[in-house]
Amino acid sequence: MKQYILLLRPLQWLKNVFVFAPLFFSNSMLKVDCLIESALAFAAFCLMSSAVYCLNDIQDAASDRLHPQKRLRPVASGQVSVGHAYAAMALAIALSVLTAGLLRQSFVCEMMLLGYLLLNVAYCLKLKQYAIIDVTVIAVGFVLRVLIGGLATGIWVSHWLVLLTFLLTLMLALGKRDDDFRIFEQTGEQPRKSITGYNRPFIRQAVSITSAIVMVCYVMYTMSPEVIERLGTPYVYLTSVWVLAGLLRYIQNTTVYSRSGSPTKTLVRDRFLQLCIAGWIVSFIVILYC
Repeated sequence: MKQYILLLRPLQWLKNVFVFAPLFFSNSMLKVDCLIESALAFAAFCLMSSAVYCLNDIQDAASDRLHPQKRLRPVASGQVSVGHAYAAMALAIALSVLTAGLLRQSFVCEMMLLGYLLLNVAYCLKLKQYAIIDVTVIAVGFVLRVLIGGLATGIWVSHWLVLLTFLLTLMLALGKRDDDFRIFEQTGEQPRKSITGYNRPFIRQAVSITSAIVMVCYVMYTMSPEVIERLGTPYVYLTSVWVLAGLLRYIQNTTVYSRSGSPTKTLVRDRFLQLCIAGWIVSFIVILYC
């Protein structure tokens, strides 16, 4: 049973907190009905993303066996058969669609979840082989999480939130490629086919550029008249301090410590990043609700 749980990668469900972004940024965190809708959307996306992870493990089993950490994944290690992995994938898809059926805009949410699934099937089968396209597809997947969070709660998703989500997750995906390229340099084995389209200077320049745009975009968001009017406060810009500190820490982890292999694991283990995120959340709540 443990291997089947690992196949679903529950630790990666942290990525799906982006579903709560529209709720958090709309000053509606205290509305119980919106919280319930967001929680259901989160559960639906967790199940669908787990289905994608099952497919990814099946497709990548051969290359995963060449990776120092990924070789321990259930399918790559032989502890879960390909047939059982497909069965787990089908069950996760069915449960995801059923959960989405409980949302207020159920049909649209179900179509978006299936769209996310099709996008990732294309990614697993072909798109991940191409540099830049691979990280772009990952970032689009996170934008879909935010859009479903808005649809589930009936909250309008601003262009600022879409841009920030896309840019931030693009930066994180690029940072992960830095770790892949490090493994490629050390072992001569390609952890993914797209890695030949990257090199260390390009990746680090791309991470620096996207992180700078994220910072500028966030500051513009916090100071835009429409956001100030909607949130009812001109002081959201003060949270920029935490965003800048978090971005600098991520760049430090990527370029100095080579810890960009798994953003989720880095978040779980990195106390500095946790402090930045906690400080950002607390300061945001204080500004909006106190």
